[in-house]
Amino acid sequence: MRIVVDFPRVVREEETWIPMADGTRLAARIWRPVDAEAHPVPAILEYLPYRKRDLTAARDVQSHPYWAGHGYAGVRVDIRGTGESDGVLTDEYLPEELADGVAIIEWLVAQPWCSGEVGMVGISWGGFNGLQIAALGPPALKAVITLCSTDDRYADDIHHMGGCLLGDNLSWASTMFDGNACPPDPILVGERWREMWLERLDGSGLWLAQWLEHQRRDAYWRHGSVCEDFSAIRCPVYAISGWADGYCNAVFRLLAGLDVPRKGLVGPWAHKYPHLGVPGPAIGFLQESLRWWDQWLKGRDTGIMDEPMLRVWMQESVPPSARYEMRPGRWVAEPSWPSPRIVPASFRLTAGHDLLPEAEGVDDAAELAIRSPLSVGLYAGKWCSYNAPPDLPHDQRDEDGGALIFQTPRLEETVEICGAPTVELELEADQPVAMVALRLSDVAEDDKATRVSYGLLNLTHRDSDEQPEPLVPGQRYRVTVTLKHIAQQFPVGHAIRLALSTSYWPLAWPAPRPVKLTLCPGRSRLVLPVRAPQPVEEAALPAFLEPEGAAPIAKTLIQPTQESWRVIRDLANDQTTLEVINDEGRYRLDDIDLEIAARVTERYRYAYGSYDSVSGWTEWERSFKRGDWEVRTLTRTLMTSDPDNFRLRATLDAWEGETRIFARTWDETIPRDLV
Repeated sequence: MRIVVDFPRVVREEETWIPMADGTRLAARIWRPVDAEAHPVPAILEYLPYRKRDLTAARDVQSHPYWAGHGYAGVRVDIRGTGESDGVLTDEYLPEELADGVAIIEWLVAQPWCSGEVGMVGISWGGFNGLQIAALGPPALKAVITLCSTDDRYADDIHHMGGCLLGDNLSWASTMFDGNACPPDPILVGERWREMWLERLDGSGLWLAQWLEHQRRDAYWRHGSVCEDFSAIRCPVYAISGWADGYCNAVFRLLAGLDVPRKGLVGPWAHKYPHLGVPGPAIGFLQESLRWWDQWLKGRDTGIMDEPMLRVWMQESVPPSARYEMRPGRWVAEPSWPSPRIVPASFRLTAGHDLLPEAEGVDDAAELAIRSPLSVGLYAGKWCSYNAPPDLPHDQRDEDGGALIFQTPRLEETVEICGAPTVELELEADQPVAMVALRLSDVAEDDKATRVSYGLLNLTHRDSDEQPEPLVPGQRYRVTVTLKHIAQQFPVGHAIRLALSTSYWPLAWPAPRPVKLTLCPGRSRLVLPVRAPQPVEEAALPAFLEPEGAAPIAKTLIQPTQESWRVIRDLANDQTTLEVINDEGRYRLDDIDLEIAARVTERYRYAYGSYDSVSGWTEWERSFKRGDWEVRTLTRTLMTSDPDNFRLRATLDAWEGETRIFARTWDETIPRDLV
């Protein structure tokens, strides 16, 4: 990244307090031009629970001063109950959070340095609430950039996929369990810090239990899902994600569903800002964002709306790996979405395990059965990849032994797809609750298989996420499974493989009991969204600039990071464990003399053939230290299940110095609801 340091006329307001109507104060950090009161500027708001003072400080100082140096006020606000803001945070995207967001915008407009125009930007949580607040229609909110977020909190978030319960639901709940236990900084809030900390420790709760109370799409998940009424959003939206991110599907739904000026961008990245994007290539996102802000907050015609609505990275074939530094490919574009240039290509599944063009397939009554072992999914990576620790899917041959596989002949012409593959299946199950997992892979000439896309369906949700219904064992059903959107090239000499399994653990929690699915392949098909290359048009696309940002924060490394992602097969005890360790090390933020350390360990385990043995365990350790002041927290969560219930056991401990000042345990049993 090129560092831009020539911003001498930017002033930083280290701690500004934004009052809410109920007396709560929200903590903000603001960067703005030094002469903004004489020459007011638009404000760019990023509104998060992830602690601007420390945990996002390194990221914030490269973007917000950059915007300020180009004539904006960069405003970073801690959500109520996080960082130095008052209160307690008890869940995601609460009405209170969104109302506070509207109040923040109104406060910004009233400041003498603000011109009256506001934009919202954010990745993940900040991308969610940018859309959600836009749907409330505050007049001063003129544009949004939403990154790695979703319009649908049930169908396409970290909690569920195709009605299946995701393993990332536990992982993410544990991350927030840790984050909600962090104290405010005494330097900023004074002696109140201990009282505020104890209030958070006592009041935030076990979010995982709350989420598990809602296993189908209900009012809880419809709240904050802007897909319920796209027409409520009346300001321009730029939606951005990456193919390795969990949220790429939302970009395409937003382009299709919104009726406002809009753009979409999908790169090869994981859950990262594009100027920090891995796998690369990263792009000059901050420059791109300025074109958007200048267009909609300053009324300048930057030409950004003259360019295609959608740009995506067409990925070339690569060998399988759990981590990529770069993904080869090229930028392609579509003037609208859905695009009339995307042509469906259908392939019939056959009893001989072939994938043949539909005209060549045989519609016969032959059947194939599969009862997958729980090991299928150990090499799936995470639903939402951060690409650190290495969390992308590895060679799919390690998964295919427990699946039905169907494969095309070796390709005689290159095939490129762009969009969401779909699979239509005719099948029956021997249990009332069952799932199907489908994986699309690029099979190289040496037979290495790289996963391209995948999809899950809880078959009780075959007709409805709101009103799932149990299967009738032995009854045949027709279902459609939509896979994740992707832009991918399959070169000459490679083959396209579809794999079907009845489990995908630990990416998704398995069914209550082992399931045998019986498939009628001759009446099932794969539909690929084929896109013909447009070489002249692609050559004319303007190139993205190289990444740049403001000067990085001064940090001193005290203890290095450590990462591991291990599959441990204990044959003596017939027990298998996926163990993930991400030790963030210890470092000091020099400007505030604060040492921070964090380590998370996750273990997903089962005993051979025993569905009742499935468990997920997480542990977060975190500490903050400045001089004689030191606090640390330890959170642990264990999730298990039997055919009828989920069981959660969790602990939260906190220390000030060597004194434990808080301890709590949870033991919750939650009935399974056709999951």
